[in-house]
This record gives sequence, C-alpha cells and structure tokens, in this order.
Amino acid sequence: MDDTKPAIREPARNVSTNRRGAVVAALMLAMALAALDATIVSTAVPQIVGDLGGFSVFSWLFSGYLLAVTVTLPVYGKLSDTFGRKPVLIAGSAVFLLGSLLCAVAWNMGALIAFRIVQGLGGGALQGTVQTLAADLYPLEERPKIQAKLSTVWAVAAVAGPGIGGVLAAYADWRWIFLVNLPIGAVALWLIVRHLHEPRRAEKTTRARVDWAGALTVFACGGVLLTALVQGGVAWAWLSWPSLGLFGTGLALVVAVVLIERRAAEPIIPGWVWRRRTIAAVNLALGALGLLMVAPTVFLPTYAQSVLGLTPVAAGFVLSVWTLSWPVSAALSQHVYRRIGFRNTAMLGIGTAALILFAFPFLPYPGAAWQPTLLMLLLGAALGLFQLPLIVGVQSTVGWAERGTTTASVLFCRQTGQTVGAAVFGAVANGVLAARLGGASDLDSVTRALDAGTAPETTRAAIADAVHTVYVGAGCAAALAFAVLLVLAPRRFPVLKEQ
Repeated sequence: MDDTKPAIREPARNVSTNRRGAVVAALMLAMALAALDATIVSTAVPQIVGDLGGFSVFSWLFSGYLLAVTVTLPVYGKLSDTFGRKPVLIAGSAVFLLGSLLCAVAWNMGALIAFRIVQGLGGGALQGTVQTLAADLYPLEERPKIQAKLSTVWAVAAVAGPGIGGVLAAYADWRWIFLVNLPIGAVALWLIVRHLHEPRRAEKTTRARVDWAGALTVFACGGVLLTALVQGGVAWAWLSWPSLGLFGTGLALVVAVVLIERRAAEPIIPGWVWRRRTIAAVNLALGALGLLMVAPTVFLPTYAQSVLGLTPVAAGFVLSVWTLSWPVSAALSQHVYRRIGFRNTAMLGIGTAALILFAFPFLPYPGAAWQPTLLMLLLGAALGLFQLPLIVGVQSTVGWAERGTTTASVLFCRQTGQTVGAAVFGAVANGVLAARLGGASDLDSVTRALDAGTAPETTRAAIADAVHTVYVGAGCAAALAFAVLLVLAPRRFPVLKEQ
C-alpha cells in the first residue's frame, strides 16, 4: 500500500455509528439537490419558455448556475478549512434553498436566471463541502463506501431526474421542479444541525482572517473567463469585440489574483495546491476528465437521435448506462488500488477510457443502438476506476485543515475542464459540419433541420463525422490525463497516517 506518515487528529470522525449514519443520510440528500438540479430542469425548458418567454437566453438557466457553482468552490473550500464544515454546509444549503424558492416565484426569464445564479452560489458549498465531509467521517480504508454512495446519488439523479422533471412539468407546473427542493433540503438541514458535531479544534494564537479581496477577485476572474468560454461562438463570434474584451479582462484579473494571493496571510487559493506534485497532478488529471466528459454528455444524445434515429427517451438510455457502471466500478476500485496504488489504478482506468473513446469513430454508419450503448457501459466502468482513487488518494495526503481547500481545487478543475470542453468541442463540431456541408452550418441548425425532415442524408453523415471528431478529441484528453499521472504524480501517494 502507499507510504504513510503521521497526521493530525481527524476531528469529525469521532462520532457514534448511529450519528454518523444520520450525517451520511444528510450528505446524500444534500448531494441529491445538486445532482438533480441540471437533469430535472432540462426537461421543463419548453414549459418554462412557453410561460416566461426568453427563448434566446434560456441557456443561461444552466450556464449561470454552472458559473456560480464553479467560481465559488475555492471560496467555500477555504472557508470550511477556516471555520469548519458545518457552518459552511448550513449556509450553502440555506442559500440554495432560498434560490430554489425564488426560482419558483420568478416572473420572467431574467428573474429566473438571476435566481438560478443564487442557487449556484449555494450549490458550490453543497458539492465541495459534502465531498470534504465524506473524507472527514471515514478513515482511508472505509472511504470507498461513502464515495460509492455519493456516486450512486449521481447515477440515480441522472436516470430519474428527466422523468421527474417531465412529470412535474406535464401534470403539475414547472415551478414544482424548484419547490420540491425545499422539503428535501429541510430534512438535510435538520439532520446536519442535529447530528453533525465537529469537536473543538485547538485555539489559534491569532484570529482567523478571511481573504475577502482574494475571494472577490477569484469570483470575478472565474466569472469573466467562464462567461467568455460559455458564450463564445454562441452569443457572439470568438474573434468579436465582446469575446476579446472578456478574455482580456479575464487575463488581467488572473494577474490580480496572483498578486493578491501571494500577499494574503490566508489565501483563498494557496500556492501549495500547485507546488505539491500529488495535488497538482490530480488537479490536472481531473481537469482532463471534465474535458472528455463533454463528448458523451453533450454530443452523444444528438448522435443517438440524429444518426441512429432513436427517440429522445431511447437516446437518454444510451447515455444513462454509464451512470450504472460508474458507481459499481468506483465501489470495487478499492480492491485494485490497495494492491497497485492510487496512481496505477487511475492510470489503468484512464488508459482504458482512452481506448474506448478512440474506438467510437470506428462504429459503423449508421450502426445499431447497442454499439454506442456498450461503449458507454465500458466507459463508465473505466472512469469509475479513474476518478474515485484520485479523489480518495489526494484527500488522504492532507490533514483536516487543508482537506477542504484540496477537495475544492480538485472539483474546481473538473468543473472548469467541462466548461472549456463544451466551448472547444462545440467549435470543433461546428467546424467539421461547416467543412462537410459548406457555409456556416452548426450543430443546432442541422439537428433542427433533421427534426423537421428537411435535411438530406448527407447531413446525418456530417453529424456522425462531427461527433466522431469530438470523441477523438476526448480520447486525446484521456491520453493527456494518463501522461500527467505518469510524469507528474508520484508512484506512491504520500498518505498521512491517521490517528
């Protein structure tokens, strides 16, 4: 097994079995709020747009939430290390529930988008703090159990979310999609307040100082750069003045972040996150994971419907199968990394994922539905073997006072990778379509033409070529993650010995 060294006492783990079970239930409910959010809202978009209007900007229902979650992750990570997990999780849950209530009473699309951003401000605390507490509650040898449970929450949400959203939108009202969060969140909050007790840590000689200047600058920098990536090539051209202005402003803010964080006594993004080989390697590897995940989650449903001719429900099933194999593989990964170590297990998983992604372009045209379904089932198993050992491993290399920041940096890189991937692969797909069909064709326009029955068969072939190219890019991202782990990550993670 990996090398170990002495560590500080783990405060949150000394709880009774019953109390810990109640806290785990609360964490699963809190994670369910974040996991259900995207899938349950997406199916109600037609009803929302029909009621509120704003079709031209409805994509910000998702982009705004994603931006808020991503840029707040480092802030919440540092706050949880400074003040404890419990107050951060309670505050984040309260903000998320407030945003949900406000979304339910939104009077137009602008208000709904603003309230979705409020939701995202709380969602960052849910995602980061839940993952950190999972490591606090369990020793290293038991962490796969809680991580498997959290992975199962995401899997169930991916399968059940669209169905729940569709039922509520069709037979009740789309506002119930947000109101349903309130009772779930209330139960989670009650369990956290009642059963999560963090023992008092040793008093510091100096009062804890929050780097608010760094937090605001990080928030502004992330918001500007992610907005440029999300809207570039969609709301405006990549080389237009709005795009260039946002990227220029973002780069200036990057410089400001570096200068502020170097001088701060308690920086939001401390330099050791990137100076330590293990954490830096995991950050980069999971950033590549976020990048490659765009290929199946964004482009596979279009491929299934436009190329294979499947219904939306059947196309959703093709995508959802990887959420079934992913948590199973993650739960079993402990038997592998206990034998060969965290790094080698992750390399085995991502190496297999690269081969699967590179195999996708060799599928016959138009092919049968079982072929991409089988590849997705295998891809989920490979990525479960890759992600969980890295998260468990990197959390085990730091003590309590650094775990929140470390976990947040890992999640931040994965979220950023997804945002960058959506922009890059969207541009790649549109470029391939334009080359195959001529003119300024893009994926949205050609899929609408196919739905209307006005597009020739060559359009289907062009979409297949575009998606195949995206999968090649995703395979390259997987190969990059493999190379990062091979070159940068230590053979054995410097795991702390738990007392």
